[in-house]
Parts: sequence; C-alpha cells; structure tokens
Amino acid sequence: MLRERVAETIYVFTSSRYLEVAAGLIMTPQGCVVVDTLPFPSESRQMYEFARRNCPAGIRWVVNTHFHADHIYGNYLFEGIPIIAHEETRAMLERVGEQALEEAKQETPELREVRLRLPDITYRGRAAIRLADYNIELIHAPGHSSDCTMVYIEEEKILFAGDAVLPVPYIVGGDLNQMLATLQKVQSLNLESIVQGHGGVLLRGEIPETLEAAINYLKKVRSFVHNAVSKGASERELLAWDVEKAGLSRVPLGGMAQELHRANLLYLYRSFQKERLRRAG
Repeated sequence: MLRERVAETIYVFTSSRYLEVAAGLIMTPQGCVVVDTLPFPSESRQMYEFARRNCPAGIRWVVNTHFHADHIYGNYLFEGIPIIAHEETRAMLERVGEQALEEAKQETPELREVRLRLPDITYRGRAAIRLADYNIELIHAPGHSSDCTMVYIEEEKILFAGDAVLPVPYIVGGDLNQMLATLQKVQSLNLESIVQGHGGVLLRGEIPETLEAAINYLKKVRSFVHNAVSKGASERELLAWDVEKAGLSRVPLGGMAQELHRANLLYLYRSFQKERLRRAG
C-alpha cells in the first residue's frame, strides 16, 4: 500500500494489490474522517492503524463512496465508528452484499475474515460534515453506479471522487448520461486536486484536460456504439475499436484501461440492442 499526503492533514492510501484503488483520511483537531476502505484486510488494517495513531481525537466517521466491494470490504475493521453513505449504497448492499462477499471468499481466501458492514447513516442529494475548520460536502454523483458519492473538502479544494473519476470512465452497471452530468458537475468545482477512485491523484494543471477527455470519450463511445447497432455490426467488429481510437490511453491501471473500454462497449451495445428490440415491439 502507498500513502501520499495531498494536503497538510489529508492523505491518500492506494492499494498496491488491486487496480490502484484509493481511500482517504481527513484529519482535524476534532477527529478524522475516512473516505472508503480498501479491499484487502492487510491494507485496510494499515490504514486504520495510521489513522488511530495520528488522530488523537479519534476517527469520527467513515464515508463509503459506493457499494462496490473494493471500496467497502474494510468497513468491519472500523468497529464502533459510524459509516455514512448514500441511501442507495445501503440498499444495494442489503440486496447483493452478502452473496457477493461469499463468492469473493471462495475465490480469495484472504477475504474469509471480512464481515459485511452496512452504512449506519444515509443521505440523499447532498449532505455535509462540519469538523473543525473543514466543511466536508457529500455530493451524490451517479453514473458509474446509481449510488456514487463524491467527498469535497471546500477549504482545501480537494475532491475524493470515488469511481466518478477514473482514467477510463466505467459505466458497466451504471448510466452514461448520468456519468456525463456528474463529470460536468466536477468541472464546475474549483479544485486543486482530484483523488480518483483508481489511478492516483490529479493535480490542478491536469484536471481540465482530464475531465474534458473523459467527457469526449463517453460521447464518442455512445455515438460509435449507436452507429454499430444501427448497422448491425457484430460484437467482434465492435471490439476492434480500441480505447486509443476513443481518445484515451491504454497505459493506466497496469494496462486494464483497454479491458474497461471493451466492457463499456459491450454494455452499451447490449443495452442499445435491447432498447431497439423493445421499440420494435
């Protein structure tokens, strides 16, 4: 696990074991806020111990950005600390969390000690945590999934974006149009840094170009897949269109960018086909 300081009292923890997934720690004299937990107990435990040692006033809250396993499996280590998330995060975990965890334990023995822990406090729309000199805003940011939350520290101009901002926008199980709206929302914020859900920290000079590239990518993908469905193209023909043709690099996330792109293409292709058949009656 890598630990990076992005402001005097704000840290990012990046997994060295799973797709550079990130979590965060916001420290104040009145206590700390943890943003997401990491998927492997060993890494979440390191994060917990660092927070406990460096937050004399204690850990006050954990915020989950969404229900996906790689952002919530360390929740159980923060025993007795309230967890905050969007109301849909809790609903999704109630619906699919236990089954998904049992399947993950079969595939990954290290996860056998993990216990599913649901959010204790939920919100809809927006919420805020006022702690010492920080106004920490929770912003609903659907697109990657319907329940996504971004965490904005106004005074530091830092955004923990969760999976709303990634090296390749990933919409499988989500909604492309909502993703576009969320990225445009991010563009409207005055930011010094964005902590992506995976793939590291974006600095001020990188932010405008990165967000514009993500928006253009989604628009290109939508147009390309729509045309492919209209022309009756096969899935094989569809997948020949690689991520670089869509305007993004294949390098990030250890080369997984291309796989995420291919998954996006198939998800949209099947969604558009289904909609076309529905309209045909």
